[in-house]
Amino acid sequence: MTMRRRSVLSMLGLGSMGLLTAKGGGGSSARASAASPSSSAFPFQPVRAPLPVNSDGLTAAEQQTTYREIAVEDRLVVPEGFRSDLLAAWGDALGSSRFGFNNDHLGFVQHDANRASMTVNFEYISPKPWVDGFEEVVGQPLPYAAVVRALAPVDGVIDCTALAATDPRLAQIRAVADQAMTDLGVGVMTLKRDSQGHWVRAKGPQDRRIDGIAGLENSAERLRCSGPATKVFEAASRQGYDDGLGSAVIGTFANCGGGTTPWGTVLSAEENFQSQVPEPVFADGSSLAPSQRPFLCLERKLYGLGNVYGLAGNKYGWMVEVDPDAPAQQAVKHTALGRFRHEAVAVRAEAGQPLVVYSGCDRRGGHLYRFVSSKTVADLKDKANSRLLEEGELQVARFKPDGTGDWLPLRPDTAVDPFLPSRFDQADLACPVELPNSDREQAVAELFRDDASVQAYRERYPTLASLYRGDGAAMQGAILVDAHLAASAAGGTPTARPEDTKIDPISGDLLIAFTSGSPGSSGGADPEVFQGPEGQATWPNGWVMRLSDQGENGFRWRMAVTGGTPWAGGLGFTNPDNVAVDAKGNLWIVTDRSMKGSAGDVFGNNSCWFVPRNGGANGGQDETAACFAIGPMECEVTGVCLDRPEKTLFLAIQHPGEVHGSRQKGDEEFQAHDLVDREGTAFQQLRQLPLGSNWPAQAPGRPPRPGVVAIRRSSGQLLLGV
Repeated sequence: MTMRRRSVLSMLGLGSMGLLTAKGGGGSSARASAASPSSSAFPFQPVRAPLPVNSDGLTAAEQQTTYREIAVEDRLVVPEGFRSDLLAAWGDALGSSRFGFNNDHLGFVQHDANRASMTVNFEYISPKPWVDGFEEVVGQPLPYAAVVRALAPVDGVIDCTALAATDPRLAQIRAVADQAMTDLGVGVMTLKRDSQGHWVRAKGPQDRRIDGIAGLENSAERLRCSGPATKVFEAASRQGYDDGLGSAVIGTFANCGGGTTPWGTVLSAEENFQSQVPEPVFADGSSLAPSQRPFLCLERKLYGLGNVYGLAGNKYGWMVEVDPDAPAQQAVKHTALGRFRHEAVAVRAEAGQPLVVYSGCDRRGGHLYRFVSSKTVADLKDKANSRLLEEGELQVARFKPDGTGDWLPLRPDTAVDPFLPSRFDQADLACPVELPNSDREQAVAELFRDDASVQAYRERYPTLASLYRGDGAAMQGAILVDAHLAASAAGGTPTARPEDTKIDPISGDLLIAFTSGSPGSSGGADPEVFQGPEGQATWPNGWVMRLSDQGENGFRWRMAVTGGTPWAGGLGFTNPDNVAVDAKGNLWIVTDRSMKGSAGDVFGNNSCWFVPRNGGANGGQDETAACFAIGPMECEVTGVCLDRPEKTLFLAIQHPGEVHGSRQKGDEEFQAHDLVDREGTAFQQLRQLPLGSNWPAQAPGRPPRPGVVAIRRSSGQLLLGV
């Protein structure tokens, strides 16, 4: 229950917060009463989470006393004895441009003991804080309000490709779109250690931006493509739209997750590109026209930026490789890795073996993928390994409820064998199965809700070759351009929003963060695989899975970490997003619960958690987690990574103040939450929290700015103190 400002006190019959007395209720929970380690068992004093957790070291009575009343702060909270330093924030100078908006993945590449580069993703625009702070941060006015007014008669929607060059609205739209695209994409910045050994910004020749419209004015700045989809882009004729650029690409945007390679390049994942350009493609892989994703500008919505420039939708949704130390080298979109809503990437490189790259499609019902290169790795540090990303086989995971699974190839001769809608029906989930349209002259996906229709579809289209068009590499390219739907047709398991993948350096397992098992209108997660702690068919709080490849095309899997409240079987956080694994195999998790709804309010602000490798009774990561950091108001905590020798942990603070914008003095909210102590007794909490954010300035009225921080011990010791 949420109540605004101080009205909650009068509603509860109380005069001030200090007079509140919460009364514990009855009830019991076997999970909540489980014994748990003291907070002293961790290598740092955990930050106090806003709800009772198994790692807080408190008795049930102490939990009730401690958590009855709390006040949330608009700052980055780190453990006692640690400090956080801001490295860069939106608007800071970077190369010939500026540090962009909504920083996400951080690609930290350490070149030697004292020099490193950090490649930063800039994912999307949050209109409220971006517009409110633009003039102060960037130093020039932005005609956003004028565009909103001009487009009000058409509900904020307009097809810029149909406007005359002399239309006065077009110049204003371009002014807004150009600035938004400048704040998206990728940035590379230089870091060095100062005299105390702390990482700080330093100008370097490799500092640069690759933004959302890189190459629009200067063709030399365009990105290039590798792999089979180049045949789609270079085709002499096509079913859909032709941007006239061949296999060259203007810009990159929607850059969310990512990863680093052993040879020192960074992979940047284009995720929710469908917000800016059309996602559907025709059977030959060609795109819908830009008019099908028109420009949209409302007070709190800014979409369809690609429409302003006539961008082809099939050129976005790829994995982009950037060499931070080669500023003159074009960034490359590797199409052999497939086009979908990329979030994660993990690289497995072993001398004498094929290169293996894992990635996930962050959508409800999205798939987990594996790319296996055609050629093998020789020297792990050789930058020629990037060529291995150009040729190989993309595969999709098919999970089985018994803890095993198979990798299915996405190639023309692969049989069409989709997941059946009855699997959802049996779990009382109203989820469809999304497949390539039965009418192969249509680009938009088709939703199937009964097994008979799917069976008829299989008979009509027995293999992927019968669904896609093109000769040789062109057909393979069309399949890869439409990878999500091709994977659905092949029988890939619909999963629970895979948002990150990392390789465990000790076991070699793949760790996958599945953010949420909640169903959506166009798909959901397999209810026989993605179950809650009590076997629930849906579980909104997410998991981290361990997956171990077995043989050539098989694997084994198990859930290692479960999100959720402790009294419901979780570890105290929700919606695991980015993850990192340190040298000892401990897991670091950052969370991404939506701040736009109240469903997850009990968990408080997004945060960073430490999951010890041997935290469970059976030596597994399944029983305890400690809160390491809590983000400022309305932010997402992203980009978690570590330096060598693990003295610094880097975090990206994304979209602080996304809902309410700049926090004004006295603007606050009170929430009432029903909690459960470790012995299963219910009690109520009153929580006070600010509305909006001023981070990192932390002065009322100042605009919030996304930024990157370095966290370290004040003593200079290792993060884990040993």
